[in-house]
Amino acid sequence: MKLRYLLYPALLMYLLIGCSHVSVDPTKSEDSNLTDQTTLPSSREDTLGKMHHNTYLMRMADIAETDAREIDAAAANEKGAANSDSPGIGPEDAAVPTQKVQTDLDDALDLCQLSQDYWQQGELENAVDALDRAYALILSVDTSDQPKLIQQKEDLRFMISKRILEIYASRNIVLNGNHKAIPITINRHVQAEIDLFTKGRERGFFVDSYKRSGRYRNEIVRALREAGLPQELSWLPLIESGFKVNALSRSRALGMWQFIPSTGYKFGLSRDKFIDQRMDPEKSTRAAIDYLKELHRLFGDWSTVLAAYNCGEGRVLRLIRGQNINYLDNFWDLYQRLPRETARYVPRFLATLHILNNPETYGLDRVSPDPPLDYEMVIINKQVHLKNVAKSLGLDANVLKELNPELRYQIVPGENYALKIPPGKSQMLLARIDQIPVSHPPQRAFIYHRVRHGESLSVIARKYRTSVGKIMRANNMRKSNYIVAGKRIKIPQRGYMTQTSQIIRKPKNGEALAHRVRKGDSLYIIAKLYGTTTKKIQDLNNLKTTILHKGQVLTIFPGKNIPPPAVDGLTTYEVRAGDSPFQIAKRHKMPLDRFLSLNQLYPGSKIFPGQRVYIE
Repeated sequence: MKLRYLLYPALLMYLLIGCSHVSVDPTKSEDSNLTDQTTLPSSREDTLGKMHHNTYLMRMADIAETDAREIDAAAANEKGAANSDSPGIGPEDAAVPTQKVQTDLDDALDLCQLSQDYWQQGELENAVDALDRAYALILSVDTSDQPKLIQQKEDLRFMISKRILEIYASRNIVLNGNHKAIPITINRHVQAEIDLFTKGRERGFFVDSYKRSGRYRNEIVRALREAGLPQELSWLPLIESGFKVNALSRSRALGMWQFIPSTGYKFGLSRDKFIDQRMDPEKSTRAAIDYLKELHRLFGDWSTVLAAYNCGEGRVLRLIRGQNINYLDNFWDLYQRLPRETARYVPRFLATLHILNNPETYGLDRVSPDPPLDYEMVIINKQVHLKNVAKSLGLDANVLKELNPELRYQIVPGENYALKIPPGKSQMLLARIDQIPVSHPPQRAFIYHRVRHGESLSVIARKYRTSVGKIMRANNMRKSNYIVAGKRIKIPQRGYMTQTSQIIRKPKNGEALAHRVRKGDSLYIIAKLYGTTTKKIQDLNNLKTTILHKGQVLTIFPGKNIPPPAVDGLTTYEVRAGDSPFQIAKRHKMPLDRFLSLNQLYPGSKIFPGQRVYIE
């Protein structure tokens, strides 16, 4: 059966259905429609969305007709090849070199990327034109008997059609209002936030945030001015984070501009073992400006841009498209349909601008913002801790911590890192850097658990006395209800495991020692460590409970050394990566206490790959 007999009726039906929903004013020429794209329709019956829809149908008809011609041509070639008696083009003449076909497909892919670049710059006509050229290019290639090239061609065809749909969908999102300014609307929602900031429970937060703004706002205003954005956006961090560089939200958004990891990565904010650039004021400001510019190109209205900055552009786009019309007359049309937090976000920002534009009215003229941060940068190639750097310079460690908030563990990563220090200290630091010891960040201690049938993350979390969220973060899980039986997952343990082990001096019998409680210590662990009992430690230190605190100092009289247990006739086992005493004891059907006793271990002891232990 010839495919064209199926394709032509389907195409005709599609066009008839599309035309039944589109009415064109015969008194208005096509040229006038094209030149008036920036003007909003006077009624909802004659919208720009319909005009774009009509144009889209015509374009889809052209593409479908081209496909039909290609199918007919392929069928004719196939028929001619099957009939050996009929004259025609020989296979050696019709074959196209594989390299030429691959080159054409690569060129089509480059045109798709060019179209994406045009779209992001707001040049929709150029974007569509690039897609047209890409589609014409892939139609001109012959991929017969070349499965890989056929798949590439079909993938490109699907990509082009998807991009065309996205472009025409974005054209239908039109907004009214002044696109270059942030309109300060005072309605009951904004007035409620004004009262909350000036007379309500959040006045203290507002005043403290206003004071902190002095440290960073001058740099933010300068960056906004260079980017051509409204300077009023410099107050956005006040409602985002209170101008706190280390603010962390419930949704794991971090920093002054409150970036989640994925959005931060998209706009160039890196995150690794040493640094998290979401907490750097300068770098996160540049990323926020790029994000705001992208949102403004998409929506064109600052009120809607702010809502999308808070809850994501995808959520706002779905709300706009869910209306009876595919454009937005006013942001407040969406107010009741937005999430509660986002619905308050825009009024809070508008209330902030109103208050700061009238400081005398609300008593802010008597509040002095903090002075801007003053620093110079010096390149460091050594992994050092900020407290050691501050000690060598005669500074308070908090000064360096405030200047370098992106350092997660206050340890310089080395490798040409630009460290911020107070002015006039760079030469002193470079002269003393060799005397500063090398430091290492702590590493989270993990054990591994193999998921069994019927287990859930909550069950596993209770078993190991941790939380579902910590397990999810340790394994980069997105959903808590999807784990696979038989798969090994990491379980974060309480406390941290550092790269350097502490050497404990062997005390003499009868000699008292002072033990400083570390993270992860317990009375049982300390008693086993010094060969004594928990009861003796409690009596000696007047402890009424077994609860200890980090940094607490305990006086201990070590007991006599206990002779090691007999291990004659026992088998040795080499510890593998991921093993724990509990897993080894269970695997060899031994009680955990027996395994610990044989190997002179105690609960909380760490074992390492390659270590030899005794088993029964």
